[in-house]
Amino acid sequence: MAEHLFLSEKGKKVSNTPARVDLEVYFDALENRYHPTDNPSGALPMSVAENQLCWDDLKQKFQQITREQDIPDWVASYGDAAGVASFREAIASFFSEFLFGCPVDPESLACFGGATGGIEMTAFLLANPGDTAVIPAPSYPVYTGDLGVIPGVKRYDLHTHHELEEIQNEIPVSLEKLEKAKKEIEAEGSRFKLLILTSPDNPTGMIYSEAQLRSIADWCIAQEIHLIVNEIYGLSRFNLDHPQLRESYPDPIPFYSFGKLMHEYQSPLLHHWYSFSKDFGISGFRIGVIHSHHAGLIQGSRNAGLSHSISNYTQWVVQEMLHDHDFLEEFFQKHTHRLTEAFLTVKNAMDEVGVQIQAAYGSLFAWVDLSNFLTEESHEAESKLWLEIYKETGVLITPTDGFGHSKKGLFRLVITSLSPGELKLAMERLQKFFKNKKIE
Repeated sequence: MAEHLFLSEKGKKVSNTPARVDLEVYFDALENRYHPTDNPSGALPMSVAENQLCWDDLKQKFQQITREQDIPDWVASYGDAAGVASFREAIASFFSEFLFGCPVDPESLACFGGATGGIEMTAFLLANPGDTAVIPAPSYPVYTGDLGVIPGVKRYDLHTHHELEEIQNEIPVSLEKLEKAKKEIEAEGSRFKLLILTSPDNPTGMIYSEAQLRSIADWCIAQEIHLIVNEIYGLSRFNLDHPQLRESYPDPIPFYSFGKLMHEYQSPLLHHWYSFSKDFGISGFRIGVIHSHHAGLIQGSRNAGLSHSISNYTQWVVQEMLHDHDFLEEFFQKHTHRLTEAFLTVKNAMDEVGVQIQAAYGSLFAWVDLSNFLTEESHEAESKLWLEIYKETGVLITPTDGFGHSKKGLFRLVITSLSPGELKLAMERLQKFFKNKKIE
């Protein structure tokens, strides 16, 4: 076709492969967005992992910074492609105080234009085309493109559970499953090069215990496999001491940051990903971070990362915000409270209509089982239900494409993309739909 003239073979493939299968429907929802008076029957999108809970607080802080401080001259010049020194120092201090609980060397950090840039660069520098990244499934669908489009790395879904009851505490990733995956990958002529964990997880909201992380890290080091832990939701954790949540977590495991284990091990095979998109709700700022004690990875990021670099103005305003630890302390107290309330709104609504929901530890999501509403166990039936929910309720949840889960009918709801009032309305619409929907 004419639109494919003069494209490379990889260009043709990318041109025909949207980043997300639901973008057309998502944009439709945005054009018909709910408004209490102007459009009361409008759409309520809960499909894209946006965090709107505390933007007003951050916006005021950024406005204060730009109002009260002069813009430094270095903002208008080229800087270190991995992030200017003062920006990396501010992030190191933030990690040390709020996430890791241990010292962080700014020289172990490289910054990128969003999490995607960091994921792509890590895979590009650590793996060869045709190598395989193992990811516990279900997991973030866009990992496939981030790893595959430019780095040429394959994705292997390591199934962790079929029923929600199988993940009542830590995520069930065992060394036996990893050994089995390694044999299968090598039998296909590839190499198990990367293992990617997310804690709290997308979409389940579950976490990995300290003992589990140590066991997996020891195995990866012995096998010379790079272990990467993505803590993009590291500070988006629910208050499990809330009176309405306590009973759902009889023996909770504490969150343990992989950064602390990395500080202890100092291994070049252990790496950490972070982004300011989720915990801070500033996805439009495009800030992703790699933390690694592999000097070659950091230097490679610096040498090859100019196309992924962050604007100096963004680095400046964010570093000034990060310097104010009193503000951050108050910000995350509010965030935890609002996030927990959002999860409770969804959990209580689902409980009332008998829809099973994962008792998660954190993230921006609710992982729910709608398998009873499928006409059959197939991807086509999942897509049909997803679109039916949207057309009848105006609530757009995330489609199942690309998560890699084995059981049909498990769906993700983004609990932070709406205001509290909108979220309550979305739950009322879904409750009505589920009550009226014939269970197959």
